[in-house]
Amino acid sequence: MPFTLHPRLAADTTVLGDLPLCRVLLSKEALGPWLILVPRKDNLTEIHHLPEDEQFQLMRESSAVATLLENDYQADKINVGALGNLVPQLHVHHIARFKDDVAWPGPIWGNTDGTQREEAVQQALAEDLREELSSLDGFVTVE
Repeated sequence: MPFTLHPRLAADTTVLGDLPLCRVLLSKEALGPWLILVPRKDNLTEIHHLPEDEQFQLMRESSAVATLLENDYQADKINVGALGNLVPQLHVHHIARFKDDVAWPGPIWGNTDGTQREEAVQQALAEDLREELSSLDGFVTVE
């Protein structure tokens, strides 16, 4: 069965590519680099619903993305979270946080105005991130 991205994730993000398990998305919200990993499995809502080997793979991919954001953007903190209250499809947010961002030190959710990046800025950041992600094992660009 082919993988289908939830419509809200599709509308609110730019696809960067695929890691062995997850599709990598860039949030359009104008707030630091905000990557989202979505395991390419339909009808999946929880991490513990993945087979154990895929749980470990998700953790490897999540750690690699968090490390990339921390090192390449010198973030003050990396927020990682899988909430799924509005979008039930399992997805894991990886947000580079900075002491001068609009929501610091609080959580992102409910503390931003939802402003999205201009399309040209989004595409430039997406290209930069694709290049950075290409250093991760198994990453392939998806258009």
